[in-house]
Amino acid sequence: MGVKREVRVEDVSVSDVWTKLQSDPGTVLIDVRSRSEWTFVGLPDLSTIGKSVLTIEWQTFPDNQIDPEFGNRLHSELQRSGAGEDTELFFICRSGGRSRMAAEVLAAQHGYRRCYNVAEGFEGGLDANRHRGKASGWKAAGLPWVQG
Repeated sequence: MGVKREVRVEDVSVSDVWTKLQSDPGTVLIDVRSRSEWTFVGLPDLSTIGKSVLTIEWQTFPDNQIDPEFGNRLHSELQRSGAGEDTELFFICRSGGRSRMAAEVLAAQHGYRRCYNVAEGFEGGLDANRHRGKASGWKAAGLPWVQG
């Protein structure tokens, strides 16, 4: 494991992330939700821009334990894909909490300098009817997604 570093992860809007993913072939979108969320809620669809979402669980369902090897597993995946410490990495979860923690862990443990949190996540916050996916986030912005 690498040396821990003090890091600052910035929030980025879903529309800015989509623009960056479209314009820069080196950028990576990392979805840290659980396998059940990918399957039943859906995934961002990057196929129209010739990319795939990197899926890696931050926590496992149903126990919701944080994977202590998350940083090492993601680092290995990124190395295999050719991503380096200066690659722009965008982390997404349901609403922006887990993705921030995941980005901070990767940056601190492995020295990635350009980790960003997708602020509203895939589904965003609750709307007036206490439903997600309509008020904010990737889905509400009308960005491409597929049912897992």
